Amino acid sequence: MKMTLDSHDALLARAKRHRKETGRPAVPAHRRQYELPDLRIGDPNLPDPFVTYSWPRLRDLIYCDSGAR
Repeated sequence: MKMTLDSHDALLARAKRHRKETGRPAVPAHRRQYELPDLRIGDPNLPDPFVTYSWPRLRDLIYCDSGAR
């Protein structure tokens, strides 16, 4: 569904001026692409410690089932 909004010229001029002053795009926040910060830890060249685990075992480890330990 597409929707067209009428905007006032003064508001549009204000938005353009703000965009020019801040250098930020005039795109609504919900339409901008969000990038997650890189929170990886450890050495990426080391072997994967979870490669030998099955999915049920990984699930148990993730959800900390008492029988998994």
